[in-house]
Amino acid sequence: MCAAFQKGVCAVKAIRAIVPAAGKGKRLQKISGDCPKAMFRVAGRPMLEVVLENIGFIAPRDVYIIVGYGKEQIIEHFGDRYCYNEQTQQLGTGHAVMTCAEDFKDFDGSVLITFGDMPLFRRSELEQMCRQHEESGADCTVMTAENPALTMWARVVRDANGDFAAIVEGKDCTPEQAQIKELFSGVMVFNSRSLFQVLPQVGCANVQGEYYVTEVPELMVRKGMKVQTYFTQDGDDLRGINTPEDLEACERILKERYALV
Repeated sequence: MCAAFQKGVCAVKAIRAIVPAAGKGKRLQKISGDCPKAMFRVAGRPMLEVVLENIGFIAPRDVYIIVGYGKEQIIEHFGDRYCYNEQTQQLGTGHAVMTCAEDFKDFDGSVLITFGDMPLFRRSELEQMCRQHEESGADCTVMTAENPALTMWARVVRDANGDFAAIVEGKDCTPEQAQIKELFSGVMVFNSRSLFQVLPQVGCANVQGEYYVTEVPELMVRKGMKVQTYFTQDGDDLRGINTPEDLEACERILKERYALV
């Protein structure tokens, strides 16, 4: 349930956001100590703070932050403006989003899913993507981009008509799929009812034994639902932070962008 510091009912609006931010960030622990991953600083600010600023077109009371490791630090920093749901076990992004099922059962709007460790997505692009999604009446809109430097990123596979068919993780690509230039960003917008109808059907038959929300668009296609894409021009937006090297790259990009403002 929505667990803001001051309990109350979260207002229903046309759009909400879910931001998984429950991770520990093991590969950053040497330089971050016991800080939860989403609170590690990039360009002088907690990366989750940057993410929330980028989705600032959505009212804070309609933003659901999924907390887990170090949840107290996150809740203390951001206070009761946001809603917090706890992911007690780290069972993947699909599992994180599923913690919101009860809160969203009567919501009939759009749901933006972005992540607490991906601070480079631009507000203007996220807002335009959500607008396109709402105007099109799609069940799901997937953000894509091109970036030759991200060789292990997930690819977007299209059918013979050029329509979205599936997302294939970089490590699982065939040699032919590895040549696909269109990459999956991780960011998606869903019709809420469609999302929570399909999400329980996601399996965990993978090496990690986890549930991935990235499987939902393909399941929707199989059910005849409408899945479309939104292409963002700057492929650097796709970079997340998992390692010290990622942090260095993202800090450089953010500082360059701030300098241009």
